[in-house]
Amino acid sequence: METRVVLDTNVLVSTLRSRKGASFKVVSQIGKSRFQLNVSVPLVLEYESAAKRVSKLVGLTYSDIDDIVDYICKVSEHRDIYFLWRPFIKDPKDDMVLEVAVESESEFIVTHNVRDFAGIEQFGLQAITPKQLLEKIGELS
Repeated sequence: METRVVLDTNVLVSTLRSRKGASFKVVSQIGKSRFQLNVSVPLVLEYESAAKRVSKLVGLTYSDIDDIVDYICKVSEHRDIYFLWRPFIKDPKDDMVLEVAVESESEFIVTHNVRDFAGIEQFGLQAITPKQLLEKIGELS
């Protein structure tokens, strides 16, 4: 069975800021059957909003961001959220990440802020960094 994951928005933003590093490599693997990315409408809207906030700083147009988000939507599992776990995490935007992970029965939330997801173990989840995901799927070179 494929590893099911949810990406925190900060991983996508890191990818846009640099083509080097683990975040870029993780996002480059989306849709290549190494793991299954799970999203919800609120999470995709957060991805889009955060990406567009940094777009000019990284030399991308809104159209470029729309293309990236469209691709993520095309290759991801879409999840409808029927039960809210709020408030569970101190940042309300992280609660939507948790909700997708619980609904999709994901194994991992991939984030640069692992400490922000303290306590998610009770849902059978683990917060890991992009580098740790690459190690788990055998893509770390």
